[in-house]
Amino acid sequence: MIGTILAGLALPGVKLVAWTLPMQVACSDWLSSLASRFSMVSLAQAPAADPNTVGLQHYLAVSALTFGLGVMVIIMRRNAIAVLMGIELLLNAASLNFVAFSKYVSPDPLAGQVVAIFVIVLAAAEAALALAIVLNIFNNLNTVEVTEARSLKG
Repeated sequence: MIGTILAGLALPGVKLVAWTLPMQVACSDWLSSLASRFSMVSLAQAPAADPNTVGLQHYLAVSALTFGLGVMVIIMRRNAIAVLMGIELLLNAASLNFVAFSKYVSPDPLAGQVVAIFVIVLAAAEAALALAIVLNIFNNLNTVEVTEARSLKG
């Protein structure tokens, strides 16, 4: 399933599908060993579900892609607004992980949702504070480029 999702993202001449299908098998083995190590319900022992059902591995794959895109945006972009959007992607990936593990592993399914709401509130506060800093930089330097703002001295 992961291979078919990522096939549309492959660049011409890059065989991404051949790399992702073994990763899905390795990921399921790793998750089942992790679950059994922490005395949780093993994913390998779960009842067979419909192949079209979205499972924990799918949530983790989307979360990993979102986290990777966030890191790539933070590293590649010099614009402060783009860097803030990359940080938001990182926080959204973490929230998705909390909700997914809460749904499939935790005995209390609401625990992950409570943490995700806390992360959303934290992201809103971070965005307000960071935008205030970006506006201050723009007022002083007439640019929002991260490389130009080496100090906050007026």
